[in-house]
Amino acid sequence: MEPFSAKQVWKNYSGILLLLLGMLVGGFTGALFPGVAGYLKPVGDIFLNLLFVTVVPLVFFAIAISVAAIEQKNKLGKVLAIMAFTFLVFILLAALFTMGMTYVFPVGKIGVQAAVADPAIGEQRSWGAMLVDFFTVGEFYMLLSRKSMLALLVFSFLLGTAVRKSNQLAKPFYDFLVAGNEVMKQLLLLIMKIAPIGLGAYIAYQAADLGPQLFGFYARPMALYYGTGILYFFIFFTLYAFVANGGLGVRLFWKNNIVPSLTAVSTCSSLATMPANLIAAERMGIPSSIANVVIPLGTTLHKNGSSISSVVKIYVVFQMLGWDFFDPKSLVIALGITVLCSMVEGGIPNGGYIGELLMISAYHLPTEVVPAVMIIGTLVDPLATVLNATGNTVAAMVVTRLSGEKFSPQKLGSG
Repeated sequence: MEPFSAKQVWKNYSGILLLLLGMLVGGFTGALFPGVAGYLKPVGDIFLNLLFVTVVPLVFFAIAISVAAIEQKNKLGKVLAIMAFTFLVFILLAALFTMGMTYVFPVGKIGVQAAVADPAIGEQRSWGAMLVDFFTVGEFYMLLSRKSMLALLVFSFLLGTAVRKSNQLAKPFYDFLVAGNEVMKQLLLLIMKIAPIGLGAYIAYQAADLGPQLFGFYARPMALYYGTGILYFFIFFTLYAFVANGGLGVRLFWKNNIVPSLTAVSTCSSLATMPANLIAAERMGIPSSIANVVIPLGTTLHKNGSSISSVVKIYVVFQMLGWDFFDPKSLVIALGITVLCSMVEGGIPNGGYIGELLMISAYHLPTEVVPAVMIIGTLVDPLATVLNATGNTVAAMVVTRLSGEKFSPQKLGSG
């Protein structure tokens, strides 16, 4: 293992550190020189507009190629079906637990209405009308609007399936999707280089209006997330390990989960944690035929930390706007967004920001709330990565149990 160094810290955390620096500079600028805040807001608007116009083709290519590629590799079967069920249950349990925490430990009203546009709460519609509007549009060109993000996801999924069913005849179109996906990833990475400036400009605008209240605005959601995440990490992962292999499974999981957890914290990358997870899975006795499928796919499709983050962000936005988060319709939509975010984020750089745009589309939110939730997502990233990455190993344990496979006795005692 390479010695820990300042160079490694910068490589792994430079994105977060630069965002934090931009936020601090913006906060101090807005608080000390409120007169310039109005001039800085257009800078933030430019960043958001660039992000918005990139999002539609980015999601289209990412979803379409993911479906086409996975199915072309013939990875469907019993293990995949059990894996998908396990991932879905874990994500929903994380979301439901977080909803319970927001109810028991409310952050209170967040007085930032001055920092966002006055929203017009959507008119009450029937469930049937909401389903139609969320998942379909009447004209093809409407898919090109970020307001139709959920419909775009459905279309992209169906298109990817159609590419797979077309076999070799669709090879040129498949190659186009692969190239388009890579180009859009690189474009997003370029745009995100100005994120510290864009978000810093918005923080300055908020600080000019809120002053000292700004610290409390971010501190309370942070406390909610870290408290919820830490409880979920220890309580639910222990429960999952027990369901998979009893008391022995609990001991083996926590004994061998130390290195992956530290790797996740130090790299802030689920992908970089995957090798440590695979080694840990072997030492837990998980069959390689399961670990080598569940853990790599889980890196993309299974994110407990992102599930918790999604609910916290939605809850915070509702508090900002004075809306009722615990309305049944709002909760159901939140669960749907959480599942979609866990699927979309893994294949896209800075994919968490796509979740904010899905949120805007589903709830018809004002775009002014985006900087706040983006900043919250950045601040919770270290713990979210731990939950995302190490959740794949305990999921592999549960898949082993549900598929009827046996934990390998000869590997259980290895350290």
